[in-house]
Formats: sequence, structure tokens, C-alpha cells
Amino acid sequence: MTNEKINLYSLKQADLEDLFVSWKQPKFRAQQLYEWIFNNRVKSFDEMTNLPKAIREKLAEETTLGILEVVTEQQSHDGTVKRLYRLPDGQFVEAVLMAYDDNRRTACISTQAGCAMGCVFCATGQMGFARHLTASEIFEQAMHFAQDLQADDERLSNVVLMGMGEPFHNYDHSLETIRRLMQDLGIGARHITVSTVGMVPQIRRFADEGLQVKLAISLHSATDAERDALIPVNKRWDLAELMDACNYYIMKSGRRITFEWALINGETDTEDQAHALGQLLKGMNCHVNAIPLNPTKGFTGGPSVKDRTEEFKQILSKYGVEMTVRVRRGIDIAAGCGQLKSEVIGTDEIK
Repeated sequence: MTNEKINLYSLKQADLEDLFVSWKQPKFRAQQLYEWIFNNRVKSFDEMTNLPKAIREKLAEETTLGILEVVTEQQSHDGTVKRLYRLPDGQFVEAVLMAYDDNRRTACISTQAGCAMGCVFCATGQMGFARHLTASEIFEQAMHFAQDLQADDERLSNVVLMGMGEPFHNYDHSLETIRRLMQDLGIGARHITVSTVGMVPQIRRFADEGLQVKLAISLHSATDAERDALIPVNKRWDLAELMDACNYYIMKSGRRITFEWALINGETDTEDQAHALGQLLKGMNCHVNAIPLNPTKGFTGGPSVKDRTEEFKQILSKYGVEMTVRVRRGIDIAAGCGQLKSEVIGTDEIK
């Protein structure tokens, strides 16, 4: 039985040095390999022309450039690309690349196979939970998009941890991924966003990390009764606790916080909810990022209509709360927010 190949995407530069030393090769080879992988973003060892052929052959024999297998790829009429990846143990995750007119290229990546949060309007939440992804499995999703864009003389400019899963439920691996996105892919902290449904201890912990990464909170309701019904985690950490943690983050980071809001017709787009949200956020250094609900098979609610959306925005403005209505992207290939879904194989204990 052969040993499992070493995934080079899981190694830091110091680890690469240790690998070459173990092969009785000089350390400078590690720097060469690092540059080929993370600066030039090549997809094969044959392209690493300043490495001796014998080393390239040994790399091909004992290591691999990634472990994710593309099962399917779909492209929306708006240019959005969605990939379904198979993980080594047979689990599946999806990742999305969105192109914008201002030349932004944003990767939306997954942090878990499935999700344990159970948000009723989210396709991933309807799946159930299989397992956490490792940092290298999360990072590799962005890496593949960065490679493809560089081959077309473009660059990956933004990354959002908003795909399948709750990043703060997989805190350590999500944070390691964020650091690697900055160090190995050169993505600036302010061009990385992590989204959470409101895991209060982790929000506070994240505030103490001292990063300038953007934080987005999936809020979706401004009263506990309504939020309990939509987002079960609210029963554990209610709105008062969540707002307290958000204010702590703003105080510690000096950063504006974003609240995500799914506009559900007749539920979260009403005048009462708009006033409740305005009262909840009044005076806070924040922004509301609203999007008409994206359809999923497991939820019967529909998206808000334009007039109600505009009225909701106007009410918030009276409280000094700014709201942007986001353009829905990739809907025709189920690549929009809350639409990512795949098969969950087995279950894993929630930690």
C-alpha cells in the first residue's frame, strides 16, 4: 500500500523547506516551489521549469497540487460560475465565482459540508451537517479560481466565506484560511468577508484577533420571536446578546459591520420589521445589505417586490440606517445566497 500523497496546498513555506531538507535538497528549492505554486499559480509540476527534472518527478510521485475534484461546473447568464467539488472522503461542497462590471472578481467559498445552523430559508441549512472542512480544503476553493483568473490575465480580488456552512462553527480552520488568503494569495484583509448567523462567543473572539477583515451578520429579523422561527441559533444567543457582541466588534476593530437581510415577501419586508430594524440599529456604525429572497425547494416564502423593498429602505433611512439592495446573481444555476446545496453523506458530531 502506497503512502498518501502530500497536499502542497496544505503546507506553509517553512513546511516546504522541511520537505526539501528531508529529500536532501537545498532550502532555496522551497522558495522556488512556493513561487511557482502561489505567485505563478501553475497547475502542473511540468511548468516549474527552474526545478531539476528529477525534483519535478519526485514532486509528481510524492505530492499533489490540491485534493478537490471538480464534479460539475455551471455558468449563469450573468457570468457567475458555480463548481461542485468532491472531497477525498466523498463529501461534496460548492463554490462560486462572481464577476462584476468594476473588475471585481469575488469567490464565495464553503467552510463546511452541510450546515448545522438550520436556517429555514437556506438550502444548505435544509441539508443537515456532515463535517467541518480543513483549512486547506477551504483555501483550495479560492486557489482554483485564482489560478483560472490569472491564466486569463485577471486576478481574484475578493473572497467571502459565505458558501456552505457557518464559518464561526468551524472557527479555527476558517481563521487559518483567512490568514492564508492574505499571505499566499495576496488578498487584502479589507477584501475578505466572513459571514455568521450570530455565534456570539466567536464574534467576540474574532474582534480580539485584530484583523481588518469585514464581518457580516445574517440578521434577517429584528425581533426575537420572528428570528427564532427563521434562525434557530437565535434561541441560544438572542438579539440583545448579538447586538452587544456586534458593538464589541465595532469598538475593538473600528470597522463598520454589515447586517445581511433576506427580503421575504410579507415576512421580513413589512413596515413593522423596518421600524423594528431601524430601532435596533439606530446609532450603530453599520450597513444593511439586503437581497430579495432567493428561492429554495424547502421554503415556501417568496422574494419581496420592488415597491416594498424601496419602502423598507426609506423607513430605515429615517433612523439613519443605510441600506443597499444587492443584485441577485446566479439564480438560474442556484448559485445565489442561500441556494448552495449538495448531498450530505453520513453525519458528524457537532463540536
